[in-house]
Amino acid sequence: MLREQVVVSATTPSGSVRSHTVNEFLTFRLGNEEYGIEILKVQEIRGYDSITQIANAPSFIKGVVNLRGVIVPIVDMRIKFGLSDADYNQFTVVIILNVASRVMGIVVDGVSDVISLDAEQMRPAPGLGPVIDTEYIMGLGTVDERMLILIDIEKLMGSSDMGLLDNSLN
Repeated sequence: MLREQVVVSATTPSGSVRSHTVNEFLTFRLGNEEYGIEILKVQEIRGYDSITQIANAPSFIKGVVNLRGVIVPIVDMRIKFGLSDADYNQFTVVIILNVASRVMGIVVDGVSDVISLDAEQMRPAPGLGPVIDTEYIMGLGTVDERMLILIDIEKLMGSSDMGLLDNSLN
């Protein structure tokens, strides 16, 4: 089982033990960008299948699916983030999340891999002022030449415009 935070210990030449925390993220693609969400929030990954549409739902909520008796709302992240229209193909997947004891799914262009980032590979989200909302961005991660946008999926799904989580629990 994968754990979100792993404490890695190493013995230094002087004989002391140095520890640091490693965070694990599931990476996925939306258009040309790569994003990461905490692995502990991920319940499963499924292929994009038929979704029952809900009348009068916001455009980014594609509808719901019945997942082993649980009705799961499905959010299209391309639409939510204002990217170009989604092209659903054989690589399109639904990441089923368990966020604040609620099961929900997000549609993404494809899943890349699970990566571990230590503190040196993570940077805070840049301050872009009121022009771009960075409230849901935990930070930026770098792996070799790759730049990942790390999403705080709990903040995103609990935001007032999403309305998918009961904010009274926070």
